[in-house]
Amino acid sequence: MRGELIDIYEALLGHFGRQGWWPGESGFEMMVGAVLTQNTNWGNVEKAVANLKKAGCLSPAVIDRMGPKELAELIRPAGYFNIKAKRLKNLVGWFCQEYQGSTELLAGLSVARLREELLSINGIGPETADSIILYALAKPTFVVDTYTCRVLVRHGFIEAECGYEEVKDFCESHLPAEVALYNEFHALLVAAGKNHCKVRAQCLHCPLEQFDHYTET
Repeated sequence: MRGELIDIYEALLGHFGRQGWWPGESGFEMMVGAVLTQNTNWGNVEKAVANLKKAGCLSPAVIDRMGPKELAELIRPAGYFNIKAKRLKNLVGWFCQEYQGSTELLAGLSVARLREELLSINGIGPETADSIILYALAKPTFVVDTYTCRVLVRHGFIEAECGYEEVKDFCESHLPAEVALYNEFHALLVAAGKNHCKVRAQCLHCPLEQFDHYTET
């Protein structure tokens, strides 16, 4: 059976159901989460965000005024806390200086402009930038991670050597540019990766078992 990318999405959705990504009470909280989730799991991010809330520090102005050491202690549960404190300070400093700490002003930019500016911030890479744009600002940009690449390589959609931008461009060229679709598909690919498409594949009962490797015609 030859599967198109949208068929993969529908199979994953039918199997795992809607994932409800990305949890957060505000766009700014999601921006913070996008930095904190680097190299850790979401449970640890939630603990770090809870610390910020309890301390009354989950706002752009407060984080911008905080010292890196104080911020690092609050986000300690997220791991790599000293590095992440610096990255978060870099992001928030730019956010406050250039856009008055307003997600409404930020959301007025195009996806291309947002990516360009976010990627110019020290410590903000493509996955973090795209997560901010998609989840915090609700703009259509496809987020690529290790699970995305692994699933697409194993099902023959892309080559193992493809870089981030190549995978992103492939996904966006084969899917409608819809925020809800990009949001759900990314979450579903993560679910597939965690449950089946691990470093050592566990294909039994995987919802993508039905698909042969994809081949271009």
